[in-house]
Amino acid sequence: MREEKDEKDLDFGLGGLFKGIEKIIDLAAEVKKQGGEINKEGKVNFGNIKNGATGVYGFSIKTAVGGEPIVESFGNMKNTPKGPTVEEEREPITDVFDEKNEIKIYMEMPGLNKEDIKLDLKEDLLDVSAKNSKRKYHKEMLLSSKVKSETLIWDYKNGILEIKIGKY
Repeated sequence: MREEKDEKDLDFGLGGLFKGIEKIIDLAAEVKKQGGEINKEGKVNFGNIKNGATGVYGFSIKTAVGGEPIVESFGNMKNTPKGPTVEEEREPITDVFDEKNEIKIYMEMPGLNKEDIKLDLKEDLLDVSAKNSKRKYHKEMLLSSKVKSETLIWDYKNGILEIKIGKY
């Protein structure tokens, strides 16, 4: 696994967009060739927008050897028709493992206590939200299989939320 961090002002024009896409394609090709995972994250300072609000962005590219790359973004920056915005709520980086008898989900949500986290499971839709005075996280996931809601167990330690749900 290779991890990189950046902190800089981003060019949200077409030039910056194309440079970013080119880098993602290069990273995806490298991951596909080697198998594994690459994470990239950073912060963007908007200066005069929202009183110097800080946007957190990131993406994770994963694949098995010879498999197709899967790109997943996380953070609190959203692209809207009016341009990028910084949301108060962050989307956590998430890993999902669909095993024979259960689905395991791991989410990175630092800065919380266990009582700050709420899970809602309705059929194959899992909604995770967490909030305290400093941080807000939210992730809604469509699960790959039908699950038994009564088997849902979860724990939160050292910034990592671990969820296990039995499958039918």
